[in-house]
Amino acid sequence: MAIVSYDEKPGIQASRRRCQICLPYQASMRDSEYRRHGTLSLLAGIDLLTGKVHALVRDRHRSREFVEFLKLLDAAYPAGTAIKLILDNHSAQISRETKAWLDTRPAGRFELTFTPKHGSWLNLIEGFFSKFARSVLRHIRVTSKHELTERIMAGIDDVNRHPIIHTWSYKLAEAA
Repeated sequence: MAIVSYDEKPGIQASRRRCQICLPYQASMRDSEYRRHGTLSLLAGIDLLTGKVHALVRDRHRSREFVEFLKLLDAAYPAGTAIKLILDNHSAQISRETKAWLDTRPAGRFELTFTPKHGSWLNLIEGFFSKFARSVLRHIRVTSKHELTERIMAGIDDVNRHPIIHTWSYKLAEAA
């Protein structure tokens, strides 16, 4: 069995500073000092048992991109392995296109568990996105969306070289 925490990180900006010396963005800088090349979406899932991150970088995050991610997971695990996905209620995950593709898979291959509305913070992939944004995406300046895609995937490959198994450290007794 595999348990994968999945979500999307949309709107990753592909931009670069026009001047020679690249400095971090400051509130006093004008937007005209930056050249924007568009945005990308990171579709990612972290295997909660191994720490391995499965990822795709695409221009958008519609049903077809989600199905593409499911195909990536399908290929990553042996045929008899049940894949349990923890995800939010984004329209791409509950669309007709997604349901039609899931119906082509053997019974029990994919099991989808949805987080409660306004409870996406319960999904461990959110913590990964936060750390990834602070370590890899922060102050990133690129000349194209292609270069941004390569840098994101290089960051994912680096994470997968030394995967970390994420666990909750919060105790239920502390909630009372």
